[in-house]
Order: sequence, then structure tokens, then C-alpha cells
Amino acid sequence: MKTKPTLVIAIFLLMISFCSAQKKDAPINIISGKVNISKYHNHDELNKMSKGELLGLYSERIEVIVNILPNIAFATKPGVTMQSLGIPTTKDNKKALEANREASVSYFDSTIEFQSKILPYSDTRDLIAAILFYEETLKSLHTYNDYKAD
Repeated sequence: MKTKPTLVIAIFLLMISFCSAQKKDAPINIISGKVNISKYHNHDELNKMSKGELLGLYSERIEVIVNILPNIAFATKPGVTMQSLGIPTTKDNKKALEANREASVSYFDSTIEFQSKILPYSDTRDLIAAILFYEETLKSLHTYNDYKAD
């Protein structure tokens, strides 16, 4: 009687270990995390929003910029891997990519922590200007390939 549950558990554990082994070999994306904003705004729309809503938009734009801009020489969209760029997937390169990802997350977390405490004191006009500037920066990513020489 005990053999059947033991066998089921053993098979289950084997399946889990097999699945996790597959994930280790999967290529890692150069760009990960949030890479899109939900909507671009104009000045009038932003003027009608509360400061709390503006703070949320500001943080969202910072997150997207932190995830994309440091890696713009490699990619502007998710799904690009070291392998797809022809970068050797050596242990050192994987370690460097993972360290870059961890540094990006750490930077974003500390920036948001600081901004959640200090940014509410900012002038609403400056906050709106910053959001519009960040949105224009993000829109310009759509024209990034225009700057590449043939």
C-alpha cells in the first residue's frame, strides 16, 4: 500500500527537478522587467490628475527607463538574448549579465524608496514636466534604429 504513494511522490520530484534543470539552460533576456508604459499623456491630461496619480506615473516611467536605457546598445525590446546577439554564453558572460540585472533591480528599488519619501514634496508643474520628458524619451526609442548607419 505504501509503495504507490511513494512512487507518485518520487515521480513528482523527478518532474520538478527536470523542469528546473531546463530553466537553467534557457537563454536569459538582456532586457527584463517592465518595458512598456500603459499610456502616453499630454499636458492637459496630466494637469487634471492628482499628485498621487502623477507620482505613480513618474515611478512607472522610471522603471521602464531603468530597464531599457542602460542596455540600448544591445536591444530596445525584450526577447533579445546573448545568444541571439552572438555573444558567447560563457559562465563569465552569464555572471556579468546576472550582476547587471541585480544592479538594475537594486538601483530601481533604492530610487523608488528615495522618491516615495522625497518626491511628494516636488512641485506639481515640475512633476508633470518630468513625466512628459520621460514619455518623449520613451517615444524616441521607436526611432532608435534610424540612428544606426547602414
